[in-house]
Amino acid sequence: MAKNEIHCNGAAGTLYGLGFIGAAIYYISAATSFWVGVLGFLKALVWPALLVYGLLKHFGL
Repeated sequence: MAKNEIHCNGAAGTLYGLGFIGAAIYYISAATSFWVGVLGFLKALVWPALLVYGLLKHFGL
């Protein structure tokens, strides 16, 4: 049998985690009410999707 090797790289997870923390701080600090803060927290969870959407919209793709 062939030996299966698994290589993990934690850099992507670290980048996402730092981005999540930064986005959460930004959105929550800009919130004007509790529910806007909750919405900001949810936006912070999906910030990569929002970033890609904004870039594609900017480039007209």
